[in-house]
Amino acid sequence: MTAPILRVDALSKTYDDGFTALDAVSLEIMEGEILALLGPNGAGKTTLISAICGIVQPTSGKVSVAGHDTVTAFRAARSLIGLVPQEINLEPFEKVINTVQFSRGLFGKPKDDAKIETILRQLSLWDKKDNAIRELSGGMKRRVLIAKALSHEPRVLFLDEPTAGVDVELRREMWEVVRALKDAGVTIILTTHYLEEAEAMADRVGVINKGKILLVEDKAVLMQQMGKKELRIELGTPIDAIPAALDDRDLELAEGGTRLIYRYDTQAERTGIVRLLTALQSEGLAVADVETKQSSLEEIFVGLVQEGETE
Repeated sequence: MTAPILRVDALSKTYDDGFTALDAVSLEIMEGEILALLGPNGAGKTTLISAICGIVQPTSGKVSVAGHDTVTAFRAARSLIGLVPQEINLEPFEKVINTVQFSRGLFGKPKDDAKIETILRQLSLWDKKDNAIRELSGGMKRRVLIAKALSHEPRVLFLDEPTAGVDVELRREMWEVVRALKDAGVTIILTTHYLEEAEAMADRVGVINKGKILLVEDKAVLMQQMGKKELRIELGTPIDAIPAALDDRDLELAEGGTRLIYRYDTQAERTGIVRLLTALQSEGLAVADVETKQSSLEEIFVGLVQEGETE
């Protein structure tokens, strides 16, 4: 099996006031994958990225990038990481191309006009290369942040809330940019509040809350294992209450009395649907329509966070 390009081992961060932002976080990221790290505000997402990138000093634990320890071999490890922060912090009067070239120089990389051109073209910024940053839209400024992060040719790219404050159309454009980066061989870890973002792009999904990793799982497996399906049964005639004979069926009567909702496990040997429909017929309830609905990643995520808070 291929060795992980990024390994986080029992990483913790406790501040002087006693607040624990990270609690023994362990992660392994494989080269070339996209991992979406989900969590509510204050969950520890940005602290984790900052600790990996050397911006925040962890209290304990280790991080290595392609085998380089981020403490004992900081320069080698950091040179392999690109970081796109949440905040747009760019010099407004500087040209796009100069901004990106300067970032490359900060990492001690030799001047390479061809490489910078490739990055700017990849991000649809080449025709804006001589524009001042202040002349760009919010979406274009975010692309410049990505170009800066890619300028020193990192193997791992962190995107901290890459589409925060961006409209739906620009968000989808950014998704295409991220997919293209993955196709180019870049390993990507993104934090996001948008569940559809993780569902659309990620290979694996990690859920973090209160500084703890609740799980890291293949997206498809997560949805298959933890996702439930709903059977929505439209009744021909409204009812006031679920018949007593159906009390053991885990049914919910929707407002208005014309719809019954039955939730079942897709992995169960038997779903119980046939028995349920037979029981409805026996009770004299006419079924007008039936449809199924798969749980979304958002519903799974909310469930996991709520579980973590009750433990």
